[in-house]
Amino acid sequence: MAKPRVAIFDFACCEGCQLQIVNLEEDILNLISIVDVVEWREAMSEQSETYDIAIIEGSITRPSDEERIKKIREKAKFLITLGSCAATGGVNKLKNPFAMADVRKIVYGDKSELPMLDTYPTKAIKDVVKVDYDINGCPIDRKEFAYIIRCLVKGRAPFIPNYPVCVECKLRENGCLWEKGEICLGPVTRAGCNARCPSNGHWCFGCRGYLKEANFEALKEAVTMRGLDMKQLESRIQMFKELEGADRA
Repeated sequence: MAKPRVAIFDFACCEGCQLQIVNLEEDILNLISIVDVVEWREAMSEQSETYDIAIIEGSITRPSDEERIKKIREKAKFLITLGSCAATGGVNKLKNPFAMADVRKIVYGDKSELPMLDTYPTKAIKDVVKVDYDINGCPIDRKEFAYIIRCLVKGRAPFIPNYPVCVECKLRENGCLWEKGEICLGPVTRAGCNARCPSNGHWCFGCRGYLKEANFEALKEAVTMRGLDMKQLESRIQMFKELEGADRA
């Protein structure tokens, strides 16, 4: 039986999530034994017009990006987003509240009017086309990536957590950063990273996206009860927050 053909594409991103794939090291050989990588600009020069699984890193920031992702979606049986920029828009969405002409001027200076620099408010991939699975994180967890690819090859739906990072913190027996006076987004952030940041003494950034039933009101109450800075909470929430329900916090 022919191996599934995989193509990896990038849009507006730092390509750090693709580097996490490279960081799989020897396990890449195991994955290559079950899939056929037919296009991946960061690792090979070959290109292909046919593929079964399209893996997308980066967000949509230009009209030409939107046209390109639609063509990719048409060819792919499965489309997977790779990392926060693709899954939720990531940090690229921080520009959205500002006038795009101002954004272009700040970034590109006197070249801001060039046609190829025509940018619009950032969109996640799912804002433009149907997405089958998200691999969340900034960057992704490489083990989760390998797990999801193996599930797809086996025809099995991967398990995507919808419980908070706090669960993983407790399993690792971490001390709660809230009790140390730190505003941590673990209570509202989707698990799956094995609480990497809190386990290393840093508050959760929320890079894996927020839970479907995330209780932001309870988070605000926790800030008030502990006498912490509400503006700091709101600033941290905005870093990886999707536009939908933006009035929640």
